[in-house]
Amino acid sequence: MLEIRWHARAGQGAVTGAKGLADVLTTTGKEVQGFAVYGSAKRGAAMTAYNRIDSEPILNHEKFMNPDYVLVIDPGLTFIADITEDEKPDTTYIITTHLSKDELFAKKPELASKKVFTLNCIKIAMDTIKRPIPNTPMLGALMKVSGMLELEFFKNTFKEVLGKKMPQALIDANMLAIDHAYAQVQ
Repeated sequence: MLEIRWHARAGQGAVTGAKGLADVLTTTGKEVQGFAVYGSAKRGAAMTAYNRIDSEPILNHEKFMNPDYVLVIDPGLTFIADITEDEKPDTTYIITTHLSKDELFAKKPELASKKVFTLNCIKIAMDTIKRPIPNTPMLGALMKVSGMLELEFFKNTFKEVLGKKMPQALIDANMLAIDHAYAQVQ
Protein backbone atom coordinates (compact mmCIF):
# COMPACT_ATOMS: atom_id res chain seq x y z
CA MET A 1 0.00 0.00 0.00
CA LEU A 2 1.23 3.49 -0.87
CA GLU A 3 0.52 6.14 1.75
CA ILE A 4 0.77 9.92 1.37
CA ARG A 5 0.44 12.56 4.08
CA TRP A 6 -0.13 16.22 3.21
CA HIS A 7 0.80 19.06 5.61
CA ALA A 8 -0.97 22.34 4.89
CA ARG A 9 -3.05 25.12 6.28
CA ALA A 10 -6.80 25.13 5.78
CA GLY A 11 -7.57 26.97 2.56
CA GLN A 12 -4.43 25.89 0.67
CA GLY A 13 -6.18 23.11 -1.20
CA ALA A 14 -4.71 20.00 0.46
CA VAL A 15 -8.14 18.37 0.79
CA THR A 16 -8.95 19.13 -2.84
CA GLY A 17 -5.49 17.86 -3.84
CA ALA A 18 -5.84 14.61 -1.89
CA LYS A 19 -9.36 13.98 -3.17
CA GLY A 20 -8.41 14.96 -6.71
CA LEU A 21 -5.47 12.55 -6.65
CA ALA A 22 -7.83 9.85 -5.38
CA ASP A 23 -10.32 10.61 -8.17
CA VAL A 24 -7.59 10.33 -10.82
CA LEU A 25 -6.23 7.09 -9.40
CA THR A 26 -9.65 5.44 -9.31
CA THR A 27 -9.68 5.65 -13.11
CA THR A 28 -6.67 3.29 -13.14
CA GLY A 29 -8.53 0.60 -11.20
CA LYS A 30 -6.72 1.28 -7.92
CA GLU A 31 -8.40 1.29 -4.54
CA VAL A 32 -7.90 4.73 -3.01
CA GLN A 33 -8.68 6.93 -0.05
CA GLY A 34 -8.45 10.70 0.15
CA PHE A 35 -9.41 12.35 3.43
CA ALA A 36 -8.41 15.08 5.87
CA VAL A 37 -8.12 15.77 9.58
CA TYR A 38 -8.76 19.34 10.69
CA GLY A 39 -7.87 21.11 13.85
CA SER A 40 -10.05 24.18 14.23
CA ALA A 41 -11.28 24.07 10.59
CA LYS A 42 -10.59 27.79 10.19
CA ARG A 43 -8.76 29.17 7.17
CA GLY A 44 -5.09 29.23 8.04
CA ALA A 45 -5.20 26.52 10.73
CA ALA A 46 -2.67 23.68 10.38
CA MET A 47 -4.23 20.51 9.02
CA THR A 48 -3.29 17.23 7.41
CA ALA A 49 -4.77 15.31 4.51
CA TYR A 50 -4.09 11.71 3.55
CA ASN A 51 -4.11 9.31 0.62
CA ARG A 52 -3.90 5.55 0.57
CA ILE A 53 -3.47 3.71 -2.72
CA ASP A 54 -3.52 -0.05 -3.24
CA SER A 55 -4.48 -2.77 -5.68
CA GLU A 56 -6.47 -4.52 -2.94
CA PRO A 57 -9.43 -3.21 -0.91
CA ILE A 58 -8.25 -0.80 1.80
CA LEU A 59 -9.67 -1.81 5.16
CA ASN A 60 -7.73 0.71 7.26
CA HIS A 61 -9.65 3.94 7.74
CA GLU A 62 -7.46 5.41 10.50
CA LYS A 63 -5.44 8.58 10.08
CA PHE A 64 -2.33 6.81 11.42
CA MET A 65 0.11 5.87 8.68
CA ASN A 66 3.75 5.37 7.89
CA PRO A 67 3.86 7.59 4.80
CA ASP A 68 5.80 6.79 1.67
CA TYR A 69 5.49 10.45 0.67
CA VAL A 70 5.10 13.56 2.80
CA LEU A 71 3.90 16.63 0.91
CA VAL A 72 4.41 19.94 2.71
CA ILE A 73 2.53 22.71 0.90
CA ASP A 74 2.91 25.38 3.58
CA PRO A 75 6.59 26.33 4.06
CA GLY A 76 6.18 27.30 7.72
CA LEU A 77 4.88 23.87 8.71
CA THR A 78 8.29 22.38 7.93
CA PHE A 79 9.50 24.13 11.06
CA ILE A 80 6.52 23.93 13.42
CA ALA A 81 4.90 20.56 12.62
CA ASP A 82 6.51 17.16 13.01
CA ILE A 83 6.57 16.36 9.30
CA THR A 84 8.77 13.30 9.96
CA GLU A 85 6.28 11.69 12.37
CA ASP A 86 5.93 7.93 11.82
CA GLU A 87 8.18 8.04 8.75
CA LYS A 88 9.63 4.98 7.07
CA PRO A 89 13.38 4.72 6.44
CA ASP A 90 12.71 5.55 2.77
CA THR A 91 9.97 8.19 3.12
CA THR A 92 10.28 10.84 0.43
CA TYR A 93 9.58 14.49 1.26
CA ILE A 94 8.39 17.12 -1.20
CA ILE A 95 8.56 20.50 0.49
CA THR A 96 7.34 23.91 -0.64
CA THR A 97 10.02 26.44 0.18
CA HIS A 98 11.77 29.49 -1.21
CA LEU A 99 15.00 28.22 0.38
CA SER A 100 17.67 26.26 -1.45
CA LYS A 101 18.17 22.73 -0.17
CA ASP A 102 21.36 23.80 1.57
CA GLU A 103 19.54 26.65 3.32
CA LEU A 104 16.67 24.32 4.27
CA PHE A 105 19.07 21.71 5.67
CA ALA A 106 20.95 24.40 7.63
CA LYS A 107 17.67 25.44 9.30
CA LYS A 108 16.31 21.88 9.65
CA PRO A 109 19.40 19.61 9.86
CA GLU A 110 17.39 16.43 10.54
CA LEU A 111 16.13 16.59 6.94
CA ALA A 112 19.64 16.46 5.45
CA SER A 113 19.83 12.66 5.73
CA LYS A 114 16.42 12.13 4.12
CA LYS A 115 15.18 11.97 0.54
CA VAL A 116 13.99 15.57 0.09
CA PHE A 117 12.75 17.39 -3.00
CA THR A 118 11.96 21.09 -2.98
CA LEU A 119 10.20 23.71 -5.05
CA ASN A 120 8.25 26.89 -4.43
CA CYS A 121 4.64 25.79 -4.99
CA ILE A 122 3.26 29.07 -3.66
CA LYS A 123 5.22 31.12 -6.21
CA ILE A 124 4.17 28.73 -8.98
CA ALA A 125 0.53 29.05 -7.89
CA MET A 126 0.73 32.84 -7.80
CA ASP A 127 2.40 32.96 -11.23
CA THR A 128 -0.15 30.65 -12.86
CA ILE A 129 -3.49 30.61 -11.06
CA LYS A 130 -2.98 34.01 -9.37
CA ARG A 131 -3.88 32.61 -5.94
CA PRO A 132 -1.72 31.21 -3.11
CA ILE A 133 -3.29 27.76 -3.42
CA PRO A 134 -0.33 25.40 -3.94
CA ASN A 135 -2.11 22.05 -4.24
CA THR A 136 -1.92 21.56 -8.01
CA PRO A 137 1.77 22.47 -8.22
CA MET A 138 2.39 19.90 -5.47
CA LEU A 139 0.55 17.28 -7.53
CA GLY A 140 2.81 18.08 -10.49
CA ALA A 141 5.86 17.63 -8.28
CA LEU A 142 4.46 14.36 -6.92
CA MET A 143 3.96 13.02 -10.45
CA LYS A 144 7.60 13.80 -11.27
CA VAL A 145 9.13 12.47 -8.05
CA SER A 146 6.95 9.36 -7.69
CA GLY A 147 6.49 8.41 -11.31
CA MET A 148 3.12 6.93 -10.26
CA LEU A 149 1.38 8.21 -13.39
CA GLU A 150 2.52 9.58 -16.73
CA LEU A 151 2.17 13.37 -16.65
CA GLU A 152 -0.15 13.76 -19.65
CA PHE A 153 -2.46 10.98 -18.40
CA PHE A 154 -2.59 12.64 -14.98
CA LYS A 155 -3.32 16.08 -16.44
CA ASN A 156 -6.00 14.83 -18.84
CA THR A 157 -7.78 12.91 -16.10
CA PHE A 158 -7.37 15.71 -13.56
CA LYS A 159 -8.91 18.17 -16.06
CA GLU A 160 -12.07 16.06 -15.97
CA VAL A 161 -12.06 16.16 -12.16
CA LEU A 162 -11.57 19.95 -12.11
CA GLY A 163 -14.11 20.46 -14.90
CA LYS A 164 -16.86 19.66 -12.44
CA LYS A 165 -15.75 22.47 -10.13
CA MET A 166 -14.25 25.39 -12.07
CA PRO A 167 -14.22 27.41 -15.28
CA GLN A 168 -11.96 26.44 -18.21
CA ALA A 169 -9.55 29.38 -17.74
CA LEU A 170 -8.81 28.25 -14.18
CA ILE A 171 -8.42 24.63 -15.30
CA ASP A 172 -5.88 25.79 -17.91
CA ALA A 173 -4.00 27.79 -15.27
CA ASN A 174 -3.89 24.72 -13.01
CA MET A 175 -2.49 22.60 -15.86
CA LEU A 176 0.22 25.23 -16.34
CA ALA A 177 0.96 25.09 -12.59
CA ILE A 178 1.35 21.31 -12.80
CA ASP A 179 3.74 21.65 -15.76
CA HIS A 180 5.85 24.30 -13.98
CA ALA A 181 6.12 22.22 -10.81
CA TYR A 182 6.98 19.07 -12.77
CA ALA A 183 9.84 20.98 -14.41
CA GLN A 184 11.05 22.79 -11.29
CA VAL A 185 11.04 20.15 -8.53
CA GLN A 186 14.58 19.20 -7.50
